[in-house]
Amino acid sequence: MFSSYKVVFYPREFAKRCVKSILPFLFIFCLGKQVKAQEMNLPAYDHTYLHFGFIIAINSTDFFVQPIPNLGGHFADSVKSIYSQPKAGFNLGIVSEIKIQKYLKIRFVPDLSFAERDLVYSILSTKDTTTYTKRVESTFLDFPLDIKLISKRLNNFQAYILGGGKYIHDLSSQKGVDQALAGANATVRLYPNDYAYEAGGGVQFFLPYFKFGLEFKLSMGVRNLLIQDNTVFSQSIQTLRSKVFLFTFTFEG
Repeated sequence: MFSSYKVVFYPREFAKRCVKSILPFLFIFCLGKQVKAQEMNLPAYDHTYLHFGFIIAINSTDFFVQPIPNLGGHFADSVKSIYSQPKAGFNLGIVSEIKIQKYLKIRFVPDLSFAERDLVYSILSTKDTTTYTKRVESTFLDFPLDIKLISKRLNNFQAYILGGGKYIHDLSSQKGVDQALAGANATVRLYPNDYAYEAGGGVQFFLPYFKFGLEFKLSMGVRNLLIQDNTVFSQSIQTLRSKVFLFTFTFEG
């Protein structure tokens, strides 16, 4: 007799593994091409006012958690601590960059972001301490608008800093979920819309056919995302705001 089994395909996990596998080789290839190039690549690049491209990014999404005052005294089962654990995700987006002055540009990079983070609760009951982990999964549409200040070009190399803000919409928000009978299986519900300010910097290399960049950016949410309901998981938190670290590979023509 042969035992049967079922193969389950997870698109998000598969995409993450593909991105993690491809990016190191792509990075090494691009740097190798840059080292070999002695002449100035794309000499007319900075004379063009509008550029397009795309990004592939790795994100680490987290929360700023502010528990309620006197956390352990509000419930029959005392919540001793709450903290957030960041998880890795990825972004795919499109680059639009407009030149304002020689060293100043406006950058608009709408992207689709897949993110996860855990909220970990330590709850002391009459018998022992139990840990509950609430995973929050999100699929974001990000609309960041940044001002980019670039350095003088050194052969095929430039550095830059940037800052700005963005609007975020969570396509996976569980705002409408009814938790009346959920009990310990209750979810932590968040508002779908958020706003954030961001800042970062990076370097870019002019290759023979396109510009390749590496960028690091920190995004800080300004809105309290928590939806209060009648569960200990939401009532024990006063403020919940987003925090995202983003490491980006850019490809621009």
